[in-house]
Amino acid sequence: MPGGGGEVGWQYLQRQDAHSTSVNSSLLLTNNLLGQSDLSYEDFTPIAMLLTEWIAWATASNADVQDADELITKLQDDPESLIFGLSPALGSGYHLSTSQIAMLSGVEPRDLQVLVYDSGGEAMNALLGGHIDILVNSMSVLSSQYEAGEIDIHAVTSPERLELFPDVPTWQELGVDIEFPHWRGVMGPPDMSEEEIAQYDEWFGEMAESEQWQRDLESNMFFDFYMDSAETKDFLEEQNELFNDIIESVGLMP
Repeated sequence: MPGGGGEVGWQYLQRQDAHSTSVNSSLLLTNNLLGQSDLSYEDFTPIAMLLTEWIAWATASNADVQDADELITKLQDDPESLIFGLSPALGSGYHLSTSQIAMLSGVEPRDLQVLVYDSGGEAMNALLGGHIDILVNSMSVLSSQYEAGEIDIHAVTSPERLELFPDVPTWQELGVDIEFPHWRGVMGPPDMSEEEIAQYDEWFGEMAESEQWQRDLESNMFFDFYMDSAETKDFLEEQNELFNDIIESVGLMP
């Protein structure tokens, strides 16, 4: 059920019973923190965390840039010296991860020059056309142009190097202590019983261990991020606190 960054579907889920679930993402948290929705993660029952993408910074291959350290140095010298491109909005995971990297590197995130595009494809065209200096997107979106030699990927927000991209360092390797997943999970309507939650834990736990699920992740360039209902509840609380701090730091708090 499309619409409103998930809002329409989530409003529908609130009125259903435990036979209905919904995929969620960081939008569930950021929409609320940005004042775009009255719904928060606390209005639903956390069921599972399933998968993640990892976020990276990329430049055009013909750019006069050697590595991520050089990009950070330029931003430290002048935060307005580089133009970022991302989608689909300020306050998105791509924007928040970039802001956190800036903060951890001693750069004022409010000073960053950010252009927002409707889609990752538009942002990629802007990068290749020389309209922006750095594209922030998931590795799955960047992979085709990277493999074609059109872009360079300088660092990724995963805790370890990705097997599919062994030459791309993590930000942690470069001294920036960030781990920023671009996750997807599952939630149910409010007030589910312990028995209903336990049943979903069993179902999703079995699915996450299946060979078919692992093949599906690999074919879509997603990464396993499974957590059960209790772990998901704790994770959402941590993410909400982190996002709140970043949104406040970049001046987007309503």
